[in-house]
Amino acid sequence: MPKRIRITAGKVSAIAELDTSPTAQAIWDALPFEASASRWGEEVYFEIPVQLDEGAGARQVMRVGELGYWPVGSAFCIFFGRTPVSVGDEPRAYSNVNPFGQVQGDAGVFAAVRSGTRVSVESAE
Repeated sequence: MPKRIRITAGKVSAIAELDTSPTAQAIWDALPFEASASRWGEEVYFEIPVQLDEGAGARQVMRVGELGYWPVGSAFCIFFGRTPVSVGDEPRAYSNVNPFGQVQGDAGVFAAVRSGTRVSVESAE
């Protein structure tokens, strides 16, 4: 059974399913945590208490709703559309991220999250 997390940012709340990667496990092991959100185009990201290197499957081009861990900033990233470095409509990270999960349902709800919004991530099990 996949592990599920709840991401809450202000009035926005979504469930995400984690994959089976070492990145997902490290993030699961660090739960729960809170941070202050930042926005970069149609991406919400925030620093988390996890320190990892770039994984074997790290990449820049993501899917809408995909979660990524950015090793450079120790950040949890939620991609829901174009970013300033996108080519076409795909979400694109600034530099390689480790994909580790997927928002269930409409990831577009994160468009309502502004920089400075308090974000909490916890188990949804």
